Amino acid sequence: ANKAISAALRTTAARTFTTTTPSSAKVAVLGAAGGIGQPLSLLCKLSPEVTELSCYDIVGTPGVAADLSHIPTKSSTTGALPAPVSWPLRGDGGLEETLKGADIVVIPAGVPRKPGMTRDDLFNTNASIVKTLVEGCAEYCPDAMIAIISNPVNSTVPIAAEVLKKAGVYNPKKLVGVTTLDVCRANTFVANSIGKDPKDVDVTVIGGH
Repeated sequence: ANKAISAALRTTAARTFTTTTPSSAKVAVLGAAGGIGQPLSLLCKLSPEVTELSCYDIVGTPGVAADLSHIPTKSSTTGALPAPVSWPLRGDGGLEETLKGADIVVIPAGVPRKPGMTRDDLFNTNASIVKTLVEGCAEYCPDAMIAIISNPVNSTVPIAAEVLKKAGVYNPKKLVGVTTLDVCRANTFVANSIGKDPKDVDVTVIGGH
């Protein structure tokens, strides 16, 4: 995922400037307090290509962001929770704060697959989460690169695409599914079977996640 973020930032820089890198790059992590979100946010905080790291989750985000902010790198760090329920009803201020001005949005939010859970069960839970978050992206950062980690990736990415199309902001070059884990696993399995070092193996994985 960190490689995907770096590549996206380089792509953004190449399209914006001819010979220079962007003076600022904001990365938003949606689901930053989870098992994937926390180490991912740590990697983003350590990246010299990130100047602002904005974390969002339904619980625990301020604490995660506070810990990350102690790391001595140039990027600033913020953490937001959903806005409390109020009357009159208003939008999720925490999500808006996180997404406004974002260049890259990474979405690891959702539940992991548990014992006895089918792919359909996983889809039914994570699909609605991804839909809500991408609706926020369409409203608050329509030009951002969106990288989706939430499983099943080959189902959640098409959902995101339809949400963006409905909002009139879909750009197929700015929506990706992060499947690095599948590639790493495939490299390891193939390397072990043929007696090679995994770093010398490069397996292309298409679909099936």
